Amino acid sequence: MHTEDLTVTIIYDNRVVAEGLESAWGFACLVEGLEKTILFDTGGDGPTLLRNMAELGIEPRDVDLVVLSHAHWDHTGGLADFLDVHSGVTVYLLESFPDEIGDDSRSGGAGVIKVSEPTELCGGATSTGEMVGQTGIQEQSLLLWTDSGVAVVTGCAHPGIVSTVERAKEMTDRDVLVIIGGFHLFKDSDASVRRIVSRLQELGVRWAAPCHCSGDSAIQRFADAYGHTFLPCRAGSVIPVGKLLQTAQSDREGQ
Repeated sequence: MHTEDLTVTIIYDNRVVAEGLESAWGFACLVEGLEKTILFDTGGDGPTLLRNMAELGIEPRDVDLVVLSHAHWDHTGGLADFLDVHSGVTVYLLESFPDEIGDDSRSGGAGVIKVSEPTELCGGATSTGEMVGQTGIQEQSLLLWTDSGVAVVTGCAHPGIVSTVERAKEMTDRDVLVIIGGFHLFKDSDASVRRIVSRLQELGVRWAAPCHCSGDSAIQRFADAYGHTFLPCRAGSVIPVGKLLQTAQSDREGQ
């Protein structure tokens, strides 16, 4: 595996980077460069998901695994239409998901694996397993890791983005250097967001790419705090995770 090729492409978000892509409330991204290609979440509806994939030159049949972060419609709504186009995938969902999501996936021709504990998806990709925060919403996040460090991809981070990063560090015994996805901060006060950003920096998170439910004001707070290591994240954004992790390793070796 050439880890420098590891990328995350945002397919579905409420903001876009260019004309031709459609915005809608929800989240989906594609992970490429590992031994398996992973679709993480499917957005809120199939037509938007599939149109954006086509616009970005992403072939649904290249996807090997679908990982659903949690059971909310804006992360699972595109699944049925995706499976109509390409059913030859394995869908990873939490044990706590409603039965119909797994049943519908099987009816659509997909394999289904239910997750509760941390689970290896393929070389370099691991689910955190089920996490639950103060909201009581069960969610799994995706860990992408190399010898150089870890990137965390979250759907909404309902259990807390800080708690998710702490879990990732414990699981991998590596530095979490990149965080990508929805951080569910759109209802948080500015003081709360400041504390969260500060704690993430204390934990060693070097690059931040908030989107979806993070909220415009929180996204701006991350941009102010991270400066040149803030990563704009909208539908159409391609985040070179492998190269970022290698940069961090090169910086450490040069110190």
